[in-house]
Amino acid sequence: MLDGIPLIDAHIHAARIPTLKLAWKEWAMGFGKGVLLDELYDDEGSLVPERFDAYMAGEGVDLAILLCEYSPKATGIQPIEDLLPLVEHNPERFRILANLNPHYHFPPVEELERQVGLGAVGLKLHPVHGGFAPNDRMLYPVYSFCEREGYPVVFHCGTSVFPGSTNRYADPALVEDVARDFPELKIVLAHGGRGWWYEAAAFMALMRENVWIEISGLPPRRLPHYYERYDFGRLGRRMIFGTDWPGVPGIRANATALFELGLDRKTLERILYGNALEVYRLEGTALPRGPD
Repeated sequence: MLDGIPLIDAHIHAARIPTLKLAWKEWAMGFGKGVLLDELYDDEGSLVPERFDAYMAGEGVDLAILLCEYSPKATGIQPIEDLLPLVEHNPERFRILANLNPHYHFPPVEELERQVGLGAVGLKLHPVHGGFAPNDRMLYPVYSFCEREGYPVVFHCGTSVFPGSTNRYADPALVEDVARDFPELKIVLAHGGRGWWYEAAAFMALMRENVWIEISGLPPRRLPHYYERYDFGRLGRRMIFGTDWPGVPGIRANATALFELGLDRKTLERILYGNALEVYRLEGTALPRGPD
């Protein structure tokens, strides 16, 4: 909680070190200079649940959404099963997203159902690292399942520096096809069009009621600049807070920086927790509340 507002970080990479490629480790060390990973991991390269839980509490995070990833070309295979000990330690603080790679999982809906059975509250797709277009028709049965069952789909929507990445698959125009064909599907644009697609991502979020921008990997103080052609107060009401931990100087630091952007308190509440509660179907989650 920050200034009486609950805090949900919707974009946390809590991976086991042995599953990751060297480029991921270099990214974490380069961008997460304020994150003391050695204090959170054990000698085998796994996060220690008690330490990680305490760290998140210290950063003010009331609920963290953890990501797995199956991207052997880019960052490695980070199985969903590696996240389960964290959830088991504190199911009130941690949730998980499923992840699919259609080049790795077949049939994809069957795999999604398996991961949902493990507790996933939504699906994250990483076209850039996985090497597939988000509007590929082989994924349409997955979108149909998520729309029918009420699970959101989070798309990596921004450039990536990892070797093996295919950045053209981050174009929001490809996701627009999905938003058009599945109008009841909740869609989240992670990284908000980072690179040269900020305007496209903003336009989509304002045009379609089923699209949100998730601001992970973006310096909060730069947000008004990235979206300078839009009413930032209005666009802020379509944003979801996330950090891309551990590639961030600090969760609390990023969240606190939002208070300096001139947004009204109701908009800050939507960014920091309200939109995530709605999109990830977490309305029944017990979050602390400050004074009214």
